[in-house]
Amino acid sequence: MQTSQTALLAAAARAAHRIVDGEPRILDDHLAEPLLGDRADELVAYHRAHGDHPILAGARAQTVLRSAYTERALTAFVHRGPSRYVVLGAGFDSSPYRLDLPGTPVFELDHPATSAAKQAALSAAGLDTGAVTFVPVDLAAGDPLPAFDRSRPTFVSWLGVVMYLAPDEVARTVAMLADTLAPGSELVFDHMLPPELRDAAGNDYARQVGAVAAADGEPWRSTFAPAEVADLLTARGWKVTAQPDARATVPPETWERADALRPLGLSALAHARLS
Repeated sequence: MQTSQTALLAAAARAAHRIVDGEPRILDDHLAEPLLGDRADELVAYHRAHGDHPILAGARAQTVLRSAYTERALTAFVHRGPSRYVVLGAGFDSSPYRLDLPGTPVFELDHPATSAAKQAALSAAGLDTGAVTFVPVDLAAGDPLPAFDRSRPTFVSWLGVVMYLAPDEVARTVAMLADTLAPGSELVFDHMLPPELRDAAGNDYARQVGAVAAADGEPWRSTFAPAEVADLLTARGWKVTAQPDARATVPPETWERADALRPLGLSALAHARLS
């Protein structure tokens, strides 16, 4: 398998947000563009040239909203005491290299091909990876998670991945995390809503972007209603603490803006704590 194209496109969307969109900025990912390496100009150029296009603006909104929410939750978590940070399906996520994570060991888990490409990109960008352990793992193939010690709680970020897994693979991963991590651990992931819970813009985005993802060998394989996610988590020992949709991940005044960035009725986040 080649490097995940969707991971590259997500990084390009985060990079483009600070270039194309105005204030208020939702996320300032200044490392996203360097991690794209020699593909940065190509991938960000689409946003520069067509930033108002609903699909490109939607991609930026999707990626920065989920990352911004997760990073706020992560920062609060690690500052409460000794902890661990796991980036599950890490892609080209730059949060371990941007955020203040004092004394927090970081584990990046991803498909071997994407993990290798990420490490090469980090090296080329001159970023220090000394606090990060890279773990190649293929969830879709049933690979087990590493055995983390349970001496400290873990924050798990799982963004832009669930839609590419079948429902049983999502359930298995949630159960493995519950069996592996210490009580008090937290999990944040995003999931696509079923068509009947999307708005018109969300369904249009799904039709166009889903087709492109499938053509690139990364089809969307699952959708969940928030109630289904809550049941899945609760049945496996997690207590749901929040399930915001895109609009609710930021203060209402965020949407008083002059650019094309708008929340899509396409996906939701799940934030849960392990009992």
